[in-house]
Amino acid sequence: MTAAKTNSLPADAPSHESVTWHAIDWRKMLGNVRRLQARIVKATQAGKWHKVRALQRLLTHSFSGRALAVKRVTQNQGKHTPGVDRQLWNTPQQKAQGVQRLRHTQLKTQPLRRIYIPKASGPKMRALGIPCMIDRAHQALHLLALDPVSETTADPNSYGFRRGRAPADAIGQLFLNLHRADSAKWILEGDIRACFDELSHKWLEEHIPTDKRSLRQWLKAGYIEAGIFHPTEEGSPQGGCISPALANMALDGMESLLRQAFPSKSGKRVHLVRFADDFAVTAMNREILQREVMPLIQSFLQERGLTLSLEKTAITHINDGFDFLGQNVRKYQGKLLIKPSDKSQRALLQKVRKIINTEGRRLSAYGLIITLNPVIRGWANYHRHVVSKQVFSRIDHHIHWALWRWAKRRHKEKSTGWIRQKYFDEEEAQRNLFHAHVVNADGSKVTIRLFEAVKVLIQRHVKVRANSNPYDPAMEMYFEQRQSKQAFSDLVNASMRHQWRKQQGLCPVCGQLITKETGWHNHHIQWRVYGGSNDLDNRVLLHPNCHQQVHSPDYNGVLLRPYGDVREA
Repeated sequence: MTAAKTNSLPADAPSHESVTWHAIDWRKMLGNVRRLQARIVKATQAGKWHKVRALQRLLTHSFSGRALAVKRVTQNQGKHTPGVDRQLWNTPQQKAQGVQRLRHTQLKTQPLRRIYIPKASGPKMRALGIPCMIDRAHQALHLLALDPVSETTADPNSYGFRRGRAPADAIGQLFLNLHRADSAKWILEGDIRACFDELSHKWLEEHIPTDKRSLRQWLKAGYIEAGIFHPTEEGSPQGGCISPALANMALDGMESLLRQAFPSKSGKRVHLVRFADDFAVTAMNREILQREVMPLIQSFLQERGLTLSLEKTAITHINDGFDFLGQNVRKYQGKLLIKPSDKSQRALLQKVRKIINTEGRRLSAYGLIITLNPVIRGWANYHRHVVSKQVFSRIDHHIHWALWRWAKRRHKEKSTGWIRQKYFDEEEAQRNLFHAHVVNADGSKVTIRLFEAVKVLIQRHVKVRANSNPYDPAMEMYFEQRQSKQAFSDLVNASMRHQWRKQQGLCPVCGQLITKETGWHNHHIQWRVYGGSNDLDNRVLLHPNCHQQVHSPDYNGVLLRPYGDVREA
């Protein structure tokens, strides 16, 4: 079948038709899936579970759902990590074959490949189970049908692993619960021990509204480590894209349980904020948390095969402060201030010093700058919504002296003045800022400077509405406005912001919003190899997958091509 014929097929084309990856109309694919997801939300809200199951089956058997599932697993960060079969889907042909393979409803899940990554909390390692590409795509397909149900039934103040929600929203809700003079004074800092590893399979199979056969296979797949197969009798392995949704649905209901036990009329003011398996419960006195709240939560968790981690669970007064999601929440003489935690600051400085002292031995000043800048910028952007200015200044100070020691080690025979002149600006506006000079192809010299955390503007975060649902058509405009504002602030320079605003934030190929999560590429309408300029008028921002599609000979969509040729499907 030719590319043109494939592109003219309806979105849910018959399964026996061949697929040309770069000829798929992604606008149509997403439109079909979003319509089905909106219907699932409506049926869930009405309690029509038979209709929910019917719509889920329709979505998971659709061509649109299969195509979007393959697209998700082939453009995320884990696309280069294979499973036990060592296969990756890197080419358009392999992706198209993946769409076809998802037609088979009797897919057999293969064991996971066990790998370990360091935990943020210390020297311990976190175990991940890496599924094969076909199993990842199968999970992503069923997640398209499960996520609308999960979002509709979720606790209002659950913020982890949910679309349109972020750690800043959880911190914002804590601020609302604690900032007033008559607010709660005591906080139960809760942490669930090995949440993903100890979830009850029986509870998940009985309560998760998805295909039971597929769910059972994912849970019982086992893993291979050092060539030895290990069965899994409990837990949902971290590494699969559906695991966060399963864990969230298992923990949903905790907030409603507390609200029933402590209604607002009782005056006890018990509130819960949860981010994945970390949560904080606020109350007016310690006894309520210790004698009433903790037994309720422990009973709730026990039904799901879970227990609280005694090492990380504590009851704290607000004047002593507590850490939550990398930030310290504490009242100073009655005023609530939220700052980056000491632990988060130490972790950043350790990471920066490790880069300087290891990779820095072989890197030039320019290489060191482009390695450090994303690390510093990412950390500062995460903390830009709280009281961070003084902390940012202190972080910059420590990084400056770490780089000064690096320069002294590299040039042991040079004087202090020579090192300062080579690596540190002497202009008043840029004094002591680490820099490197780069010569362009045209011979011009460009100065690249180290990113300063203190230059990040402190911006108040507007918390997401507690009961908002990104799959509900009634909330479509609300989430579009939030995503647009967030995406605009994530762009790294003024020219990209100008280009993004000119495109109204949309990718011209698929018509969807360009965000930090989707990523973006700069496409030259008149290709550079054909003499196109680098001016803004000749550039357009595209999603990475859409950029590959435009450069494919199979592409037949609407976009300016080389020499100004406009082709329409």
